Amino acid sequence: MASATSAITLLAAGAPQPRRWRPAVAYWGTAALHGAALAGAAWQPAWWPWLLGGCALNHAGVAALAFVPSNRLLGPVLARLPPDAPRDAIALTFDDGPDPAITPQVLDLLDAHQARATFFCVGAHARRHPQLVRQIAARGHAVENHSMNHGAMHGFLLPAQLAREVSAAQAVISDLTGTAPLFFRPPFGVRTPATEPVLSRLGLHCAQWSIRSLDAVDGNAARVARRVTSRLGAGDIVLLHDGLATGGRRGAPSVLIALPLILQALNARGLRSLTLRHACAAAQAA
Repeated sequence: MASATSAITLLAAGAPQPRRWRPAVAYWGTAALHGAALAGAAWQPAWWPWLLGGCALNHAGVAALAFVPSNRLLGPVLARLPPDAPRDAIALTFDDGPDPAITPQVLDLLDAHQARATFFCVGAHARRHPQLVRQIAARGHAVENHSMNHGAMHGFLLPAQLAREVSAAQAVISDLTGTAPLFFRPPFGVRTPATEPVLSRLGLHCAQWSIRSLDAVDGNAARVARRVTSRLGAGDIVLLHDGLATGGRRGAPSVLIALPLILQALNARGLRSLTLRHACAAAQAA
């Protein structure tokens, strides 16, 4: 099982390079179980209901892994910064944008605190607001891949469908910024057995989080900020949102009130927010 450091072999300005897909624990375990079930059925045909039930439980377990964002049983994932990243580094990440009502204000807040962040943009939103995407990159932040459409059925996509979703967003973002994304964050954080084979073919790395703010569903900004700052420390990757891909938002976005509190806490603790690219490149150079 690959560690976060060995899995993320990046160059600071490098383009994504296809890499060999190496089946992780869940794939080998499933293959072994199914092979044993076939052998058992051939040896004792009367056992088939139990053997079939065991295979069904295996499939249910693999499906459940999709909802554990930081698990490595489905393949390598960056859920915290690599151990060799700068000791004072954390990574603020923003999903589901760009949004013309929110993203510019988030950028201004980050600038005011000299913080750099990673924006996981939805390809369809990026194509609709190209100037915002270019502005994110021009102001020193990283623009990464969050799928083309952020569909509610993302976790049920077949491998070919998933490849089209990721590739389409990759093309849009690369064209707008002149830099190809190196990281992919699955919508809702849901990974399936198809995710890592697709990402390895495209040279992308799966990036999740260690702290989830729940700002997309919690309108209480003070509570959102506490949820982050109560746990925040070096190496954390924080999930925030500068858009809402799944529908209308009720009330003002809590991120605009919570973010200054989070940035103030960073400064007070001597921490700084780096892009995932910068943090991983620094770790590789260490």
